[in-house]
Amino acid sequence: MRNFSYKYLVTLLCLTSIAPATAADGNSIMDNGGSNPAAMACVSCHGSDGKGTPESGFPRLSGLPASYIAKQLHDFQAGRRENALMQPIASALTDEEISSVANAYAAQAKVNVAAASVDRPVQGTGAWIAQRGAWDRSIPECTSCHGPSGLGVGSAFPPLAGQSAIYLAAQLQAWKVKLAVADKKRHAKKQDLAARRNDPNGLMQHIAADLTDAEISAVAEYFAGIEVSDEPVDAAKLRLR
Repeated sequence: MRNFSYKYLVTLLCLTSIAPATAADGNSIMDNGGSNPAAMACVSCHGSDGKGTPESGFPRLSGLPASYIAKQLHDFQAGRRENALMQPIASALTDEEISSVANAYAAQAKVNVAAASVDRPVQGTGAWIAQRGAWDRSIPECTSCHGPSGLGVGSAFPPLAGQSAIYLAAQLQAWKVKLAVADKKRHAKKQDLAARRNDPNGLMQHIAADLTDAEISAVAEYFAGIEVSDEPVDAAKLRLR
């Protein structure tokens, strides 16, 4: 009996030592960070509810598609999207941790709006560009991709409603390419130096390049000013027109 107990204990210890590690807990990563200390807790910047900190320009992650969040983190790792704070954090996350935290944020409340505006926008304003575009400069309306009221469509076009003006303007500026004269001689493609270059087919880079700084601010203020509702979002709204 004693010999059986000893063998059983040895077997149990061996099985325990080779058992796979516990799957990464997305909610734990949000609150406490990843296994690498460099992967800081997400709530420090994105808030305990995942809705961001508008006054500091940290975006809302709550309710964004998991595949979109995961892509952004991988793009930070690869340098396709540059940010001095996020790049080292993303680089410290494992693939499993990225998947887990992306799924955890996707499970949170999706952004919804109180009511869609039915008023005809004033030409030249942020609302006009958002809803009508500036087709004389080949700038489509934002809602043609990001959906009515900027609620987002699929995993490639995230919600714009619910994000702060600071964050939205910063992203549009990141897609704009500003080259020094010396840099133009070394780079055949201007987008090579864009701080953000992870958009499908370079679509946002082309759009942002043709927007003036004033238009960028106006569009950002428009989407940030859309009243957000606490009601659950109707999935039927999340589609292209």
